[in-house]
Amino acid sequence: MMDWLIMGVALLHLVTAPYTKVEESFNLQACHDLLYNGINLEEYDHLEFPGVVPRTFVGPIVVSVIAYPAVAVIQLLGLNKFIAQYIVRGVLGLLVIVAWRRLRKQLQESFGLPLTFWFTFITASQFHFMYYLSRPLPNTFALVVALLAFSFWLEQQHHALIWTCGIAVLIFRSELCLFLGPMLLADLLTRRLQTLPFLQCVIPAGLCCLMTTIAIDSLFWGRLLWPEGEVFWFNTYKNQSSTWGTSPFLWYWYSALPRALGSSFLLAPVGVALDKRLQVLITPALIFVILYSFLPHKELRFIIYVFPVFNIAAARACQFFWEGREKSGTRQLLAIGCVLHLLVNAAFTTLLLTISANNYPGGAAIHKLHQIIPPDAFANVHIDNYVAQTGVSRFTQLHDHWRYNKTENMKAGSKSMRSFSHLLVEAKSKYSYNLKHYTSSHEIVSSVEAFSHLSFNYQQFPPVK
Repeated sequence: MMDWLIMGVALLHLVTAPYTKVEESFNLQACHDLLYNGINLEEYDHLEFPGVVPRTFVGPIVVSVIAYPAVAVIQLLGLNKFIAQYIVRGVLGLLVIVAWRRLRKQLQESFGLPLTFWFTFITASQFHFMYYLSRPLPNTFALVVALLAFSFWLEQQHHALIWTCGIAVLIFRSELCLFLGPMLLADLLTRRLQTLPFLQCVIPAGLCCLMTTIAIDSLFWGRLLWPEGEVFWFNTYKNQSSTWGTSPFLWYWYSALPRALGSSFLLAPVGVALDKRLQVLITPALIFVILYSFLPHKELRFIIYVFPVFNIAAARACQFFWEGREKSGTRQLLAIGCVLHLLVNAAFTTLLLTISANNYPGGAAIHKLHQIIPPDAFANVHIDNYVAQTGVSRFTQLHDHWRYNKTENMKAGSKSMRSFSHLLVEAKSKYSYNLKHYTSSHEIVSSVEAFSHLSFNYQQFPPVK
């Protein structure tokens, strides 16, 4: 029942906000090309739009292999190509849920069934973990392996722990050494893991992971390459990620974690205080967030791996108050508060999901274009940078006989721009000045609205617009 709840909520998030943004572009386009272009590497999107740093194909290959049978059926039946994007995202989400389920079952063995009930409901009530688990971000692929590694640590399965640590750090996200490293170090210092067996496992595991990603990604990128090594060099050593903005040192603590965990954030310290076992479990998460805070560029998704750890602590607090609800009136109120905090989380999630569903104007625009133009007609479509970053993917390019062009920095009103039959362009409104440059050759046939800001109207329900 608990697993079905998580799958149901994850599916709701996927269906409500099916489009993706630029951060997800590489992995999503890679899945498309693996499924639709196969060994024809010259047609792959990453060769035309390589991005700032190269990313690994290992994750997209795994997802595409699993998704292939369903996508093949779609192609055979001639169904809408966009269904394949649902399938790809669904497969990734399922991989995260399988890893999460393994962690939940291990928690059940260690802490009992009541805690895992609270752990499940807390997780399902929160927005960011459920929203991101099907999004093809590099962090989401790494999340699968990080959850497995954490569950192996709880079980003291050191061989599996070392291998999953290697996969997570060397293939997907190098910063996970700050989260998974303290687990191995703690077991080495307490002699639960002996040095010689550790070396006998970590050396072949590291070499195997490194050779795998270098072999696969060098093939797809056309040059000798270790993607995560280049990402680490660019973002961490050279600190080039700061180009995309910086945040204060404590931003993860006063902004990211409270938003990600909702009201459960207040219960996590209580759970740690109640159960000394959690002090050990939460230490790697605390170390990770503290050390990662030194990197100036911060985003909430960068620390998604620790959300389940904090939820374990919050679940322990809820379990304690719920089981003691008959002991006093105060404890009864606290138990009711634990139930109500789930409703607060759910309300916050509803608000954020509503906003997110309206935050992909590019995807909505290309969907509307396909509704307006008959499928048997021809269209030569130019997709501008903003549209490409807010929802358009190769999965949304439905018709093989149409031309879709994402060439950047084309001048409005130029001869090359006039050659397109349809333009998907950004504008603040239908009367924006930048659209006047297109009026000599094109006319506005439709528009879509995007999320700008929240407004409140207390004469309607819900009062948020």
